[in-house]
This record gives sequence, structure tokens and C-alpha cells, in this order.
Amino acid sequence: MKYYSLCLASLLSTAAPCFAADAVSAPASPALTAAQAQPAARGPSLTLALEAAQKAIDTCQALDQKISVSVLDSGSVLKVLLASDGASSRGVQSSQNKAITALAFGTSSSKVADVVKADSKLSEKLAANPNFNTRAGAVLIKVGDEVIGAIGVGGARGSEKDEACAVAGLNAIQSRVK
Repeated sequence: MKYYSLCLASLLSTAAPCFAADAVSAPASPALTAAQAQPAARGPSLTLALEAAQKAIDTCQALDQKISVSVLDSGSVLKVLLASDGASSRGVQSSQNKAITALAFGTSSSKVADVVKADSKLSEKLAANPNFNTRAGAVLIKVGDEVIGAIGVGGARGSEKDEACAVAGLNAIQSRVK
């Protein structure tokens, strides 16, 4: 029992400074404060993102296609995800992955697909990453030359239809993005 008491006393005396450190707040680290002050990634406003997504859905519905639309900001943060009635979960994931691919490569996902066809090593790397989808269906949202986001569409029968609907969404808002 005496040994147990000594061990407990030793443990408490060793741990006491740890508990005391929690009681006193340390000044904020300048590096941490600077990191927290980073501005958010640029992207279309929520209103414009919703409008673009709805236009893409409406365009594909007119083609009898059940799709999903993802609008991402320049940091690949999902701003809007809409899925038409009857859309598949595969289309939801595809829309996001196409938009991520367009942002990562700085061009439409269909242009990435063209590059991948000619570069087997790049094709293998992209195939190994489940976040990329190199089928047509995503276009960049730009203000001048600055990329501020992407619109990705997935789920249509034929990725060229996905891209046509993404372009329709972009065209609906392009003149108003800032």
C-alpha cells in the first residue's frame, strides 16, 4: 500500500505542471493567428451557384436526363449540390469529381480527358485517385483569367450531355460573376 501511495504521489507531482499549464492561457501563436486569418477561397455567390445548378438541371431535364450538379469554389469547397428527381448516387459523385478535376487541372474535364488519352502515365495516376473523373461534364467559372470555381454535371447518358448542361449553367451566370 505504501508503494502504491508513493507511486500515486509521484505521478501527481509529475502531472501537476501539465494541469497548471492548462489553467494559464498562453498567448496566441502568430503563425496560428495568421493561418486563421486566411481569406476564404473565391467562388460564385450562393445565389449564382444555385442559379447555375438549376439551369443545368433544367437543360438536362429538357433532354430527358436525370443528373446531379455540383458547384465548387476555387478551393474545391462544395457550394451547391442539386440532383434531379431520379438521379443516381453515381451521378452525384461524378459531378463533384469532374468539378474537382477541372479545378485541379485548370481546364474543363473534357480537355483533361483529351490529355489523358495521349499520356498513359497520367492516365494511370488519375485512375488511382478516386477524386478525379476525366469524362466531359465540368467547366470552370472564371472572372477574367482568374478561376473562381467549377460546375460539374454527372449522370446523363453520355458525358457530352453532362458538359452541355454544365455550359448552360455557366452561361446563365457568367456575365454576373465577380
